Amino acid sequence: MNITSKLFKSIKTWLTIVAGGWVVRLIYFTNRFHVQGAHYYQDALREGNSVILAIWHGRLLSPFMYMAGNSYYGLAGTHKDAELISRIGKRIGWKFVRGSSSERGREAYQDMLRILKKPGTLVYMTPDGPKGPIKQCKPGAIRAAQATDAVIIPVASHSTRFRGFTNWDTFVVAKAFARTEIMYGPPLLFTRAMDFKTCTDRLTNELNTLEQQVDELTGN
Repeated sequence: MNITSKLFKSIKTWLTIVAGGWVVRLIYFTNRFHVQGAHYYQDALREGNSVILAIWHGRLLSPFMYMAGNSYYGLAGTHKDAELISRIGKRIGWKFVRGSSSERGREAYQDMLRILKKPGTLVYMTPDGPKGPIKQCKPGAIRAAQATDAVIIPVASHSTRFRGFTNWDTFVVAKAFARTEIMYGPPLLFTRAMDFKTCTDRLTNELNTLEQQVDELTGN
């Protein structure tokens, strides 16, 4: 690839990030957010606890936009889509840990532990991301919570009007002027002594229950 091609690619990527960021912000600016249970993570942070905010991958965008501007951390993969999302996220006030189970996983996990050991920090992540299987918890969130004594706050969201982009799951993006429901659940504390399957089953059940509730509230 010559210098001209590299420059053109860099400019194209920059324009995509800038345009994408403005479009997403405009869409969610017109949304009416109805939020329940936000005090769960807010109280935990206020009390000096570290928080892992967990959501299924397909529903991550609405809480991501709602919570922008607080310098919270997100966990993003290293693939192209995650690169665009992380760059857009940085423009609206998120910080990022980069890595996945297939690339830079060990480094990302260690970075996450380091962050969570600081009192009052929040890491937003998808237990089934970035590549699935859909709605099946990988070890990362639970192992990190057990290692740092962070609480896990489950969250779910949906909108009355949305587009679904299907890959390995269906990624939901609200449409303009939708009503978006966000529901946070009570904190889950997983100690080092707890069996991993027990923790996985509980987190999976809490996430699915919240998702069912927001689906009913939005008529989906």
